[in-house]
Amino acid sequence: MSPDQQRRDPVVTGIGAITPLGNSAPDTWQGLVDGRSGISLIGSFDASDLPVRIAGEVRGFDAEALLGAKRFRRSARFSQLAVAAAREAVADAALDTTVTADRTGVVVNAAVAGGPETERNIRTLVERGPRELSPYFVPSTILNMAACEVAIDLGIHGPVNASALACASGTAAVLEARRLILSGEADVVIAGGTDAGIAKGMFAGLALMGPLSERNDAPERASRPFDADRDGFVFGEGAVVLVVESAEHARERGATAYGTVAGGALTSDAFHISAPEPSGVHAARAIELALSSAGVSPGELDYICAHGTGTRANDAAETRAIRMALGADADGVPASSPKSMVGHLIGAAGALSAMVCLLAIRDGILPPTTNLDTPDPECDLDYVPLQARRTEVRTTAANAFGFGGQNCVIVLRAPEPD
Repeated sequence: MSPDQQRRDPVVTGIGAITPLGNSAPDTWQGLVDGRSGISLIGSFDASDLPVRIAGEVRGFDAEALLGAKRFRRSARFSQLAVAAAREAVADAALDTTVTADRTGVVVNAAVAGGPETERNIRTLVERGPRELSPYFVPSTILNMAACEVAIDLGIHGPVNASALACASGTAAVLEARRLILSGEADVVIAGGTDAGIAKGMFAGLALMGPLSERNDAPERASRPFDADRDGFVFGEGAVVLVVESAEHARERGATAYGTVAGGALTSDAFHISAPEPSGVHAARAIELALSSAGVSPGELDYICAHGTGTRANDAAETRAIRMALGADADGVPASSPKSMVGHLIGAAGALSAMVCLLAIRDGILPPTTNLDTPDPECDLDYVPLQARRTEVRTTAANAFGFGGQNCVIVLRAPEPD
């Protein structure tokens, strides 16, 4: 990559997060580095009659205090989490959105979106009749509402959009932020992912499909990416939001950058509605295209934040994809999965991976893949088992692979010295 291209790459200047490990980005990052689990028995509904009774829940979050009683009643939880994370990211970036409002955009993606609120309102409709429904049922639960709530909260008037790429949603939001900035449509984009789908219907449906771990007797040991004894992923909730801005804009206002969004790519398996294509060939192509778009060779990668869900099919296919994409360099590139500690945050998962890459660059430390006691022979890469690792990190990639075969990979690099 040329120095001129590096100077044009959008930079990340703010990070906000609310996850099962904490209600801020620093708390979440410390929990990941420490290898602490945020997975426990479900507390938000009675799961006693379900085969899966564990999740990565956000705890201690007071949405009503954050938004006020009126906005709290009119909004869904996935939007509330997004607003909390966006406020933290903007404060971290020291960004005054009232000054930049017309040249600031929002891209906050989700997958499940207002699923729990939909379930609750349908139950009300059946049990109590249509007059008892919330008048805000429809507008609060639609997919774009988290992005719109963030824009309303921060007074943003630039491009605002949202899309759903299942578990690749949060990664795709960061990639879209890059596109909006490089195209000149915005100077700043508040970008990330959010989801809050922990509800009985969701768990009952996924339990019938079979992708969830049923290790109810040891929740903190349930999420086991790349381990021979893994039995599925753990469902989670949360939001991660980044402030992405043009390098020029960041320099002009004296902002400090965590790193650059150097490139990325999307591909499709076109194979199955939930299972990954087993060979990993199309996921590998996403990695290859992302590296190419960033001007990065496989040997330059210092770290991959893996998708690493803990399902048998996904982890094996991702390992094959990384080997295919990196070739002879694959064994020398460490990778780890934060899902081992927070579970699968669905629409927020990819944005969390982007955060992990940026903070690994800042701190020179790779969070571990916990519970990786016995590596699966099919998952034979360096997955940073059990303990965090200190090392210099300058060039990273974040993998995200979603239901329906949606593959998104982004490349994040250390900021250019200025």
